[in-house]
Amino acid sequence: MRKILLSIFLLMAVTVFAQPQTVTYSINPSTFEETTSITISIAGASINEGTWNVTGNALYLWSWSYDVNDTNQSDSPSNGTWTSSNEASKFTYNAGTDTYTKTITPATYFARNGIGRIGFLVKAKDGTGDKKSQDILVEVGSFQVTLTSPVENSTSILNSGSNFTISATNTGGAGSYTLKANGTTINTNASTSSYSYTHTNITGNQSYELISTQGATTVSKKFAVVVNPNTVSEAVPAGLVDGINYNASDATKATLVLDAPLKDFVYVAGSFNNWQPTSAYAMKKDPSSGKFWLEITGLVSGQNNMYQYWVVDTTPLANSPAMVKTADPYSTLVLSPYDDPSIPASKYPNMPVYPTGQNFEVTVLKTGQTPYNWQVTNFEKPAKEKLVVYEVLVRDFDASRSYQSLIDRIDYFKNLKINAVELMPVMEFEGNESWGYNTSFHMALDKFYGTSDKLKEFIDLCHQNGIAVILDVALNHAFGRNPMVRMWMNDPDGDGFGSPTAENPYFNTVAKHSYNVGEDFNHQSLKTQYYVNRVIKQWIEEYKIDGFRWDLTKGFTQSCTSSDNACTDSYQQDRVDILKKYADFSWAIDPTHYTIFEHLGSDAEEQQWANYRVTETPSKGVMMWGKMTKEYNQLSMGYVSESNIFRMNSANRGFAANRLMGYAESHDEERLMYKNVQYGASNGSYNVKTLNTALSRMSAIGAVSLLIPGPKMIWHFGELGMDDSIFSCNNGTVNDESSVTPGDCKLDTKPQPQWTENWLGDANRNKIYNDWAKMITLKKTEPVFLGTATMANATTLLVNIKITNSNLTSAQLKDVVILANFDTTAQNMIPGFQYTGAWYNLMDNSTINVTDVNAPISLAPGEYRIYGNKQANLAIEDFEKGNQVTLYPNPVADYFTLSFKTLKVDIYSITGQLVKTFNTNGNTEYQFSVSSLASGLYLVKTFDENNKVRVVKFIKN
Repeated sequence: MRKILLSIFLLMAVTVFAQPQTVTYSINPSTFEETTSITISIAGASINEGTWNVTGNALYLWSWSYDVNDTNQSDSPSNGTWTSSNEASKFTYNAGTDTYTKTITPATYFARNGIGRIGFLVKAKDGTGDKKSQDILVEVGSFQVTLTSPVENSTSILNSGSNFTISATNTGGAGSYTLKANGTTINTNASTSSYSYTHTNITGNQSYELISTQGATTVSKKFAVVVNPNTVSEAVPAGLVDGINYNASDATKATLVLDAPLKDFVYVAGSFNNWQPTSAYAMKKDPSSGKFWLEITGLVSGQNNMYQYWVVDTTPLANSPAMVKTADPYSTLVLSPYDDPSIPASKYPNMPVYPTGQNFEVTVLKTGQTPYNWQVTNFEKPAKEKLVVYEVLVRDFDASRSYQSLIDRIDYFKNLKINAVELMPVMEFEGNESWGYNTSFHMALDKFYGTSDKLKEFIDLCHQNGIAVILDVALNHAFGRNPMVRMWMNDPDGDGFGSPTAENPYFNTVAKHSYNVGEDFNHQSLKTQYYVNRVIKQWIEEYKIDGFRWDLTKGFTQSCTSSDNACTDSYQQDRVDILKKYADFSWAIDPTHYTIFEHLGSDAEEQQWANYRVTETPSKGVMMWGKMTKEYNQLSMGYVSESNIFRMNSANRGFAANRLMGYAESHDEERLMYKNVQYGASNGSYNVKTLNTALSRMSAIGAVSLLIPGPKMIWHFGELGMDDSIFSCNNGTVNDESSVTPGDCKLDTKPQPQWTENWLGDANRNKIYNDWAKMITLKKTEPVFLGTATMANATTLLVNIKITNSNLTSAQLKDVVILANFDTTAQNMIPGFQYTGAWYNLMDNSTINVTDVNAPISLAPGEYRIYGNKQANLAIEDFEKGNQVTLYPNPVADYFTLSFKTLKVDIYSITGQLVKTFNTNGNTEYQFSVSSLASGLYLVKTFDENNKVRVVKFIKN
């Protein structure tokens, strides 16, 4: 059931989406009330369990119900989640009859009364990948009405002046009938069991409702007629683009443009015509481009308007709808009847209300909008070579799951010293609890995390602090709510969702690569290229986004098939060319725009992008995602096999100008720390599985990853030693790679131990945070790290990296030696210093005198050294003071704690008034209660045993 799609997207899984299976079913008794016990039976022969990877006859009922007016839909509380059905919804398998049965009482099973009909389907426990049957709808009640002509919920296309016959029958004897058209009664029949009426000379669009009553029971059937308006041929005014074109001088007008090849006519229905468009709202058609367009007048400045397109094909393909009601493909704000009710007002205040009586997404149109007041208008991006990117899933960064939580924790990013944040997809996606890769509207901001202005506020705040913002974009595919899928779709079950037909000008009917999810874009189509360029332009110009991380770029080819991994993974020239073209478009708008490809393919192909236009000023070149999780995890666990990190260095892949964005962790890979404590090595006295031992090895991981020249990436909370598996489930279990069904919970919302357990106050975890922050500072400020790295191309637990910048003089920090021991015993390491003399530990600027460049240095297990020929420019003492995060949580709800010893604490309002005093007697676990304080900003003045004063701030919620 696509309209209730949850977070079922599994990135980089080899997934083929099939048409839902048609099952044979029966219900006993066939006519029933909501209080009747009924048995649903499914013929086992009609289901191929093998295609769903079902074992042990484990099939589940996914069901929902409607009220008697067929409007209020509600899922059964017994469903569970799409990726993990509740056992309460499991069918019983009857081997003797090869049937699956489930007995329910509707009112009880759906926990509601006034049920008009129920809907259900059969699915695997994890329905990901369309492992489900078609939707089945069944009426509830002994009084049943059958609409014999037209089909219920259908839209009939008529020429102006035509007649239209409506007929129906009912059970249980005579009933009364009332027929309404556009809300007005046009016919009644007080007593019949076989109703018929012909509406004559129809010249305008009609929304019909046939209301049938027998005793106390009323049944409503709805259907519609759309009249062909004989589309006016007229050229599109110059300068208009697809989507909404606001009139710069007149806030009462806006012009809509829709590109809908092979469609015969289009109406615009909206709040401005009460969702009943007359011929005045029939779109004109440009004779040259074939695009439809219409100027909407009479709008009120600053007022939200909603609209949809009614897109009509009078001769549709088999199984395709004659009319599709859809939001604008180029929407920048859409309202969803499926997702919006679950979005708290605290996240999205004053959200426009979805219009009553409509279906599917609608587009919001608002003239006279006040532009966001950017504080930073000339942000200078950090150099690509110095980038340290912090990857964030907004949903799992903080329990509030909002842009506001990122804003409130800006100090966390600043103190870590990162200079870029990469947000996983925030474009309108299906459902709310999602990674975001199941995108449906690429130009619209998803509302679950907050408003457009709130995201802009976060971007602006980042820019004020020298932090770039990068967006993860999923333009390999789109999911079923996307208008460009729905306008040309197969929809055999008539639920308004389907897969692309052969007429679709944007999407392939079958994926042209082996990693696809959703519907596969055809990037050789000029219309797809236009759409992608508009997406690029929107986020750069409207949101001042500094770069894109392009998801799944292997999918941008038309040369392979969905089952051919070898083809997908090999060099494809069409893919090289189109992705260069998209990069060119980005750089034409912003010459310093970051372009990052998640390709994870062959060096030969990736070199085409990494080395592209790098000699220009400013230097271009695409940064390539460089997954090194397995190699770094072998080091952190203490296993020599596959521990070769040679390819973390850009030059070792043939990439010019440090264009490899290497990483040890990302959202798509298992946590290093989780595997450390699960599978780490041990020599008896030293055991990596011990939590604090495992944590003590993570600073060394930073030293041998972050400092290698070129851009690098951190996955959020790796810097605190996050040890929860990425396969952690909502119920607290873990379905990791060792499970019977591994990966089931990869997309589940994750817990927040880093905040709830005050990890910043944990010395073992805080040390990683502070050490990595110092390393990042070195990388950003010391030119030596713009140089070249030399490292062994070998599997080893004794890592030795030499970094040299030959453009610097011997009077500068120009040579660095990084040593790290990932064994489980102490080791003597041969440093191989470039020369003798004074060398400095760059983490504390302590000095060693080197008389023999190969004299061994003893390192304990998990220990590391970063030596330079000169002291680092950063002031170590001041740096460490600035890196202390001492008050938690912040913002504060009821109380906070301090991570250092105090004797007395005074709290002042921002106006300087003393509002609270605490005497702690040196108790480091003291909880400072501030629940009585009003919301706002406060200053905390602390006094230690030496009467030394520290001042910190907090926000009271």
